[in-house]
Amino acid sequence: MVLPPSRLLLAGEAIVDLVMRVPALPARGGDLLASGSAMHVGGGFNVMAAAARQGMPVVYAGGHGTGPFGDLVRAALAAEGIALLRPPDPRGDTGFDVAFVEPDGERTFVTSTGAETHPGGWETIAVAPGDAVYVSGYGLVPPVAGGPDGGLGAWAGALPDGALVFADPGPLVADIPAATLDAVLARCDWWSCNRREAALLTGSDDPGAAALALLSRTRTGGAGVLVRIGREGCVVATAAGIAAAAGIAAPASVVTVPAPSVDVVDTTGAGDAHAGVFLAGLAAGMDPVTAARRANAAAAIVVTRDGPAVAPSRGELDTFAW
Repeated sequence: MVLPPSRLLLAGEAIVDLVMRVPALPARGGDLLASGSAMHVGGGFNVMAAAARQGMPVVYAGGHGTGPFGDLVRAALAAEGIALLRPPDPRGDTGFDVAFVEPDGERTFVTSTGAETHPGGWETIAVAPGDAVYVSGYGLVPPVAGGPDGGLGAWAGALPDGALVFADPGPLVADIPAATLDAVLARCDWWSCNRREAALLTGSDDPGAAALALLSRTRTGGAGVLVRIGREGCVVATAAGIAAAAGIAAPASVVTVPAPSVDVVDTTGAGDAHAGVFLAGLAAGMDPVTAARRANAAAAIVVTRDGPAVAPSRGELDTFAW
């Protein structure tokens, strides 16, 4: 493993969430009334806010547009003390999504992209030793990735040693081109996804087996994989598990880390908070299992709250019983 990171650099997308609480998803061609609605800054902002609230320095390397949604994103970043690495993009406004939240807390998104996905610009982002670089799968989906000027995937795959690369494919994992996916996986120090995404990538519904399969495709000798399994917590697989999977005598390194039991209100942003708090834990010198336990607790707190960027502060998490 590389040394514990000192700064989080988010290579992703901060966008605006239009959240609507609905009794169920609308039928095709139908209509229904929401019981409530709100507008928040979300997407990659959730990861950044979660890490910043744990005391980790954070910078935003993604794009942001000129318009009301871009203004909202910049105001939210400033409120969390998160620096910008790019000027506003004059080609358009920041994108947004509509998030439908059902009574059990499950959410369904429809996203309209904007300036945060415009190709180019990654070559201007300097990465220093000690940076933790969060790579979002949304930026790896065409037409953004693999363009003539190089995309996020090409940039991420060529990041220098000394930087910790943490990638999360997100729900569009099946739309990421295989060559881009392989290049990013091969550079990863940590790969994080949920159970559904792990199954799509490996064909295995068993989180532990899927984690080991993903581990074999990551950075040789120093990688780790997180598979989030909802109420059950997460699976942490580290490099020693590769040898065990190949039948070579080595200590197994696949651990299921349980999550606290809570009443779910809204699952929006839980995976993002998990990532941000996990990285902040590594930055604080925690071992991966301890960092994952803390990330599980943060995600549990998030799902008891309404809205996306509701990750706890360091003080809240320190006093949370789990």
